[in-house]
Amino acid sequence: MSTAMDEARIKRLRWRTRRGTRELDALFGGWLDERFAQADEAMRAAFDELLDVQDPDLWDWVMGHAQPPREDWQAIIDDIRARHRL
Repeated sequence: MSTAMDEARIKRLRWRTRRGTRELDALFGGWLDERFAQADEAMRAAFDELLDVQDPDLWDWVMGHAQPPREDWQAIIDDIRARHRL
């Protein structure tokens, strides 16, 4: 990922990972930093769409209190949970 378009996309996503809490910032910003570049385009698109979800829902999913309605979102949440041992 080295094109100007990819860099602009990462910058936009970086802004969108800034959530209402530091915890969510760290969890989703960490996934962007550590997993996004290796993800396929479908997973990248899923991550982008996941960032449209409201913070309380994201928090419930990350904490394991509820499950997202989409399998691709669940895969990202599972990865975040595994990396942070949640």
